[in-house]
Amino acid sequence: MSKAPQNLKNHAKLDPVFHFFLTFALLANLVIAVVQLVHRPGFITTWFVVMSVVAFVALFKLRLYPLKVQDRIIRLEERLRLQSLTPLEWHAQIYQLSEDQLIGLRFAGDDEVVELAKQTLEHNWNHKQIKERIRNWRADYWRI
Repeated sequence: MSKAPQNLKNHAKLDPVFHFFLTFALLANLVIAVVQLVHRPGFITTWFVVMSVVAFVALFKLRLYPLKVQDRIIRLEERLRLQSLTPLEWHAQIYQLSEDQLIGLRFAGDDEVVELAKQTLEHNWNHKQIKERIRNWRADYWRI
């Protein structure tokens, strides 16, 4: 089964278990806890609300940690890719690109990434502005 080509409009990835099931279940749990606290105030119902908030925060922290690691890896990959595609005298410029900019550049094909990187430094584009300018989209099917 082949994957559909990615572009600016369809490259975001949803994880149904996280985005729908877990988020909805913990949100419903929090609502139920607050309703119970309003109807039966007390230590146990207050504790239920506190633990519901803790579970909700934990879910999002557990999601953010691997995303941050992934962003650091993308930063490294893109710096290495740019080093292999640019002349030696331009390598110092690569380290002026922010993590956000490198994350946007990762979708650019090898034929345009160097020019986009130069323009990014000139105009201080963010990842969204970079992605809007990509003509030859390089898919990333491994994004978490």
